[in-house]
Amino acid sequence: MAIAVAAICGYLIGSIPVGLIVSRLSGRVDVRDYGSGKTGFTNTLRLLGLRRSLPVFGGDLGKGLAAALLPLLYSDDAWARAAGGLAAIVGHVWPLFAGFRGGRGVLAGGGALLALSPPAAALVLPFAGLTLYLSRYMSLTSIVGCLAAALIFLAFAAADELPWAYAAVTAAGGGLIVLLHRDNIGRLLAGREPKIGQGGERRPTAAEPGAEG
Repeated sequence: MAIAVAAICGYLIGSIPVGLIVSRLSGRVDVRDYGSGKTGFTNTLRLLGLRRSLPVFGGDLGKGLAAALLPLLYSDDAWARAAGGLAAIVGHVWPLFAGFRGGRGVLAGGGALLALSPPAAALVLPFAGLTLYLSRYMSLTSIVGCLAAALIFLAFAAADELPWAYAAVTAAGGGLIVLLHRDNIGRLLAGREPKIGQGGERRPTAAEPGAEG
């Protein structure tokens, strides 16, 4: 029961479309009509700039953090906290409150990791930071961060420093996020992936030339 409650609450928290709310309040536009079509920090940064997109960074991170901490109010089950964090990622990707069109779950996942284990989460930062500094690709940074997180949490669990539940959901959540970056991976391989500060153009509609079928 505790796991089910955590999963439901986590999904609902994750479903809060922070990027969509901020974009509509800031420019009366739908961030999903631009750039990658996602509601996360990277796309709002392209559209709105750093200052106006910072609430998206904090909000998406906070969703994962809250979802993984909330079960502490009623349970000490590690799987409940893990389920809450994973469900927040799912909610962010397929939000109930935004027509199931959200983001890729990177910051929501980061918040969940931070709630589950601050030391392990901190060890992910050098890998992500170095990748971003060297490549300037946010997508590649996200992918490397997910892979590093899975390995680090696995190592902590193998050393009996963390419950295996945390390692399992880190691997599952990271795998989902990497899978959601498959279009980015294709563009990276083709040399067409936009770097930080690039992209953000309006997406073509179904009635416009170049629109996706």
